[in-house]
Amino acid sequence: MSLKSSNKVDTNRYELLVEIDAETFEKAVEKAFKKNAKTIEIKGFRKGKAPRHIIEKLYGENVFYEDALNECYPAAIDEAAKEAGVEIVDFQDVEFDLKSMDKSGVEFSVKVTVKPEVEVKNYKGLKAEKPSVEVTDEDINAEIDKLRERDSAMVPVEDRAAQNDDIVVFDFDGYVDGEQFEGGKAEGYSLKLGSGQFIPGFEDQIVGKKIDEEFDVNVTFPEDYHAEELKGKEAVFKCKLHEIKERVLPEVDDDFVKDVSEFKTVDELKEDLKKKVSERKEKEANTAVETQLIEEMLKGFEAEIPQAMIDNKVMENIKDFDYTLQMQGLNMQTYMQYMGLTLDQLKEQYKEQSEKQVKMRLAFEKIAELEKIEPTAEDVEAQYKEYSEMYGMELDKIKSSLPEEELLKDLKVKKASEFIKDNAKITEEVKA
Repeated sequence: MSLKSSNKVDTNRYELLVEIDAETFEKAVEKAFKKNAKTIEIKGFRKGKAPRHIIEKLYGENVFYEDALNECYPAAIDEAAKEAGVEIVDFQDVEFDLKSMDKSGVEFSVKVTVKPEVEVKNYKGLKAEKPSVEVTDEDINAEIDKLRERDSAMVPVEDRAAQNDDIVVFDFDGYVDGEQFEGGKAEGYSLKLGSGQFIPGFEDQIVGKKIDEEFDVNVTFPEDYHAEELKGKEAVFKCKLHEIKERVLPEVDDDFVKDVSEFKTVDELKEDLKKKVSERKEKEANTAVETQLIEEMLKGFEAEIPQAMIDNKVMENIKDFDYTLQMQGLNMQTYMQYMGLTLDQLKEQYKEQSEKQVKMRLAFEKIAELEKIEPTAEDVEAQYKEYSEMYGMELDKIKSSLPEEELLKDLKVKKASEFIKDNAKITEEVKA
């Protein structure tokens, strides 16, 4: 198989003239024969036992050509694209034109959409400010408050009205235009007041109510509410309050520390929290720097990106989100129903993020090319081991599921990102 010619016919569009040699095509024809022969009945032969030359004599020499072409076509396209130095990004929009096909081989042309030509005008000496990673007493106290919240107790309240931050248990029954609506009724519902879980105005009208009190809550559904039939509608919820509970936080002392950690004293706990907060802030600060550098780099990015690349990235992100939902015991269909979303609306939500991700990838690939960045064998092995530990899979299985060629592409992108950071001018935030 070989590339006879390669011509740019439009923006991100190439026409490749491809030849499949006689030997390769013959092997594909033989494979097609073996695959199909068992279903062919020829008088004088048991089913599936007729020789190839007999079948070809009866049905024509080209009887297996179409299947043979389908067999070797993908590899021929792949090799031709590599030889032409282009990468196909849209396999749905391929224009195929068969020139010839016989014993001497096959010749055909294809018009394909390829990765765009990219220019990155500015990627060295970029400026960024690294946020402060100083750990304050307020940071430590906030972490301790989280532990107190986790170790807190819910205590029934009977001598006062409900207030923000209380947990209330109540019944509600909703009406729009005097009619009950689906999903507007519940009994024994538990709600933290001030959490914003319900539509605006609902929780505020429970504040001040007492146990066993019956009352109406009057609200208007937002214009962007997920249920189309309720958007902008006025509603009345008839409610009855059954319970009020408040969260009681434990005192911070050595006994508390022993209950919530492996440490024995408050000072030991604070020291550990300081270390963890420092590590987290350092990670967040580095991420902030990387974000700034990427934004600056993309200001000098130029390319006419094929829509297929963005669409493919959108679907990749949606599949990743679907996988995350499955890990949580949910599924995409249920999620979209709950959120009142169609697949097209979900795609639209991911469009901007996906376009930026495509630009970043293309920019990093271009920088790797310009700077002749090549990962070493040690880099490859280290990355495989990292994935093995990350996903809890044996090293051999990781290697078989992720070809080295693909891993090298990812490593080049990673190293290009590191190159930008290494050559940037990063200043430390000065706190007032």
